Parts: sequence; structure tokens; C-alpha cells
Amino acid sequence: MSSPIVQVQQLTKRFGDFTAVDQVSFEIQPGETVGLLGPNGAGKTTTFQMLLGVVTPTAGSIQMFGLDLMQHRETILRQVNFSSTYISMPYALSVEENLRVTGKLYGLPDISRRIDDVVKKLEMEDIRHKLTRKLSSGQMSRLTLAKAVMTEPKILFLDEPTASLDPDIAHKIKAFLKEYRDTSGLSMLYTSHNMREMEEMSDRIIFLQRGKIVAQGTAQEVVTQYGEDDLEQVFLKIARDR
Repeated sequence: MSSPIVQVQQLTKRFGDFTAVDQVSFEIQPGETVGLLGPNGAGKTTTFQMLLGVVTPTAGSIQMFGLDLMQHRETILRQVNFSSTYISMPYALSVEENLRVTGKLYGLPDISRRIDDVVKKLEMEDIRHKLTRKLSSGQMSRLTLAKAVMTEPKILFLDEPTASLDPDIAHKIKAFLKEYRDTSGLSMLYTSHNMREMEEMSDRIIFLQRGKIVAQGTAQEVVTQYGEDDLEQVFLKIARDR
């Protein structure tokens, strides 16, 4: 087996007397999609923030590509990107202008080619020159995903990437992510409140509750562990135990 692309050891984050993430350990292999699940307040967002280097852990370590995140933050983050339904982008710029700014910030070569490629793959030709402030929520979701993948990351953190999308567009986004993963070897850490989507997209599932990992494995292994019929029933059972 190849070396993990992400290795998290005993990761902990405390805010005063409150422990948001409590000794969490997991790995992500090259080309693997790991689903991160848990009810609101379980520690998912704080985990994402520590993996992106915007929140400093209280204890524990994060390694990516065999490097310590705290010591090699810039080198690592050039190979990482993040997409979320809940982030915004400069509203006065067009879709293409926002993508061009991203390319310049990352120092990317062939920015125009990359924009053409991602606009085509995410079916954004009709909004390419549209001002960002005029985008629908679904169009904004596609823009944030386009921004993330145009840098050709080795690992992509995805927070509810299909939350605001119509079913047909959500299907296309998932198909795009699967194809991109299969052709590039992309690793993903993926979160969604749609349990069917999590089963479809994830090779393994990690369940967080009160900052701790309470279950992990394939979707079927987690369902069997809890003696339920499907992942949604497991989610409801874990949420009731708060």
C-alpha cells in the first residue's frame, strides 16, 4: 500500500473549556474519498479548518504528502484546495475574472487553458461572463468548485458541494468529481447531509460525535456495526446520542 496522502494523529482543538475536536486520528490514501459525517456541532468544520491551516490545533499533528502542516504550510497548501456551498467570492467580478484571480494567486501556468477546461467540464459557458453577484446559489456552487479544481490539487476538501443544486446539476457535479478522481488520482475529504450521496461518493466513512470518532469504515461496515438498515438510520441514532 502507498503512503497516506493525509495522516492525522490525535488531533485536538479546545476553545477555553470546550473541546471541539478530541484526539481524532485518521488517514486518507491517494485517490481515496473519505466521507466525514456528524450532526451539527460534531467537530467537522473545526477539523476542516485545522486541515486547511486556518485554525491551529491544541494538540496532535497533521501531515500531508509526508510533511508537517505547521512547518510546511505554504508548500502543502499549494497542492490542496477547498470548496464549500457556504463561501462567497468577490461579487463585482465576473465568473471568468474570479477564476483568473485564483490562477494568478496560485501562480498557475496556462491560466486561460485551465479556465476553458473547467468552464467546459462544469457546463458554465452560459455564465462565464456573468457577474458573480447575479449568480444563483447553484451557479455559485459550481463557481467555487471550478475555482478549487482549476489549481489541479492532489487533495480536495469538499463541504456540501451539491447542497444548493438541482438534482440534474448535482448528478453532473458528482459525475465530474468521480471522473476527475479516477483520471487524476485526486483524494477527497467529503461532507454532506445527503446520506445517499455519501454512500455513493465515499470509499470510507468517518462519523464524528462531540468531537470524537465514534464509527468508521465502509458505509456498509458502519451500517452493520450499528445494526441499522442504512446510513441515514445510523446518522439519526448517533445524533440522538448527543
